[in-house]
Amino acid sequence: MADLLALATPTPEAAWVVFYSLAEGPEGGRYYDCHPIANMSHPTTVLAYEMNGQPLSETYGAPLRLRDEIELGFKQVKWVAAIELVASFEHLGAGQGGYNEDQEFYGYRAPI
Repeated sequence: MADLLALATPTPEAAWVVFYSLAEGPEGGRYYDCHPIANMSHPTTVLAYEMNGQPLSETYGAPLRLRDEIELGFKQVKWVAAIELVASFEHLGAGQGGYNEDQEFYGYRAPI
């Protein structure tokens, strides 16, 4: 992700990276999740397209799956279709930072 972010040359206002999935969430609507832009520079944050030397299967998130090892497991977005850099996530969904946060009524980094 660090290489991809360098190619994108984010503006100074960009604070969050939004990953949009090809999948809908259980309650309907596009599944998405927001990650701090600082996490993208971590060496273990990757967009996986293969696993164990084989192309990533649909079960595991093909065509691309986010692996941000700094975050909780439910934030590892499968079936990544689009990526957006934003200053804030208040305008997305219910403004809580991700589909799960929007639907389960707890904000980003709230104790769960």
